[in-house]
Amino acid sequence: MSQDKPDAQLRISEIFFSLQGETSRVGVPTVFIRLTGCPLRCTYCDTAYAFTGGKSMRISEILRQVAEYVPRYVTVTGGEPLAQKDCLLLLQKLCETGYQVSLETSGALDINLVDPRVMRVVDIKTPASGVVESNRWENLPLLNVHDELKFVLCDEDDYQWASKILHQYQLAEKCEVLFSPAHGTLNPTRLAEWILRDRLPVRMQLQLHKLLWDNAQGH
Repeated sequence: MSQDKPDAQLRISEIFFSLQGETSRVGVPTVFIRLTGCPLRCTYCDTAYAFTGGKSMRISEILRQVAEYVPRYVTVTGGEPLAQKDCLLLLQKLCETGYQVSLETSGALDINLVDPRVMRVVDIKTPASGVVESNRWENLPLLNVHDELKFVLCDEDDYQWASKILHQYQLAEKCEVLFSPAHGTLNPTRLAEWILRDRLPVRMQLQLHKLLWDNAQGH
């Protein structure tokens, strides 16, 4: 667990209130804290604006801004939030405040020190993402039923690769597994038909926020 540093600062791209667009909590009103910076460059990235910029905020300032929305759920996302080491402390403080907290992470960095009260939503990068070599396979044994795994799929080759990984590591026995079509790249109906055809033990998800607000920043 992180040591307490009351003046710890993080670089923040945005804090906003919206509906959760993904995971098993889809549709739930949630405050999102988007941290700046990411070491990866996925081909389908829709938050490139968070690679740079943002502003430095003390954790106490972040907590005050989050509290203004009187939320039940808070999601820490990016970029890649774990690229900033004090993200661990932020997650801890959010949990201590009483929120139900989730972390969206690329799966390229170690999740072991994340507060156990946090739902870790971990990506597994497929070949078409362009960064498949970044997958930190050592994270998989750390997952539990409280966590979720996400595959963003760009084509049928990605689907076949993900299916192989699903079975090879028995992922559905560890936690919820999410298959999502890359927005505007893979037809969602085709993905649904493949999942049904192959009887895969996964949850298919669409990005609700994109259906509602296209790709507008702040949603």
